[in-house]
Amino acid sequence: MQQERKILSPECEPQPIDKIQALRQEIAKVIVGQQDLVDGLILALMCRSHVLIEGIPGLAKTLTVNTLSRALGLDFSRIQFTPDLLPGDVTGTLIYNPASGEFNAQKGPIFANIVLADEINRSPAKVQSALLEAMQEKQVTLGQAVNPLPHPFLVLATQNPVEQEGTYPLPEAQVDRFMFKLKVSYPTFDEELEVMRRQSKPAEKPTVNSVLSRDDLEALSARMDEIYLDPALEKYIVHLISATRDPAAYQLDVADLIRFGASPRATISLAMAARARAVLHGRDHVLPQDIRALAPDVLRHRVALTYKAEARGITSEQLIEQLLAHVAIPEQ
Repeated sequence: MQQERKILSPECEPQPIDKIQALRQEIAKVIVGQQDLVDGLILALMCRSHVLIEGIPGLAKTLTVNTLSRALGLDFSRIQFTPDLLPGDVTGTLIYNPASGEFNAQKGPIFANIVLADEINRSPAKVQSALLEAMQEKQVTLGQAVNPLPHPFLVLATQNPVEQEGTYPLPEAQVDRFMFKLKVSYPTFDEELEVMRRQSKPAEKPTVNSVLSRDDLEALSARMDEIYLDPALEKYIVHLISATRDPAAYQLDVADLIRFGASPRATISLAMAARARAVLHGRDHVLPQDIRALAPDVLRHRVALTYKAEARGITSEQLIEQLLAHVAIPEQ
């Protein structure tokens, strides 16, 4: 397998790559830590894909997304999902104009570059499903007119994994459209100490500058097409996804723990994300560690557990660890 490929020298790197560090620095003015979350959002931006963010309240999920949009200079819209929300409150609706006798389209908050679907599991399925066309087709149908969404368009949704009262599970068809499911953990002791110190000085609010333009994002996305993915690693990705569907074929005795495995969207997402990670690390090729590092974020929401697994306290992350341990990288 061709793994010994050159690393891009600084003078060969496109300028937008250098701006990624500036983007991280702008976000760090407001957000303490959460580097995995920030990097996951940057990868999703490059791949033009959606992200589901899961974590308990108070971990700066919403603030991170808001800060990211300001550092990018993109149009940002926040939708607070509640039980009484209607589909038209998300996508928009047709409003009758008595003067003209016609119905005019009133576009909803989904018409933005970055849409924060805050606490997405607080609204029933009919509201959640209003996002399906937008997430997949990048368009919204109002009446008989098809309205294209701005470019780029990303849905970044948050949900609380602890509180279940008054929440509605996301439809599997919608969950599968999220490229990543990122889990936000508690800050370290030093990080929380810094958060406390910053919040004790509310008058010293930092200014977040726009440091990465739309053209820079386009250049980064275009750079992904030039990244080399070895055929052996392509097969490795497919083997990982196949192992979620037929674990016995990979000497894994976990078939009774998996209700259904990942779809081909997971295969596509893992390959795209691996290329994007190579770009961020200044390489012109994908390494096995790129795939292994991103597999949990791509698969944790696509591997559905059986009741037996849930009763035994087994998580999808534990199953993914077993997959990574058993599925070998094929020889070229």
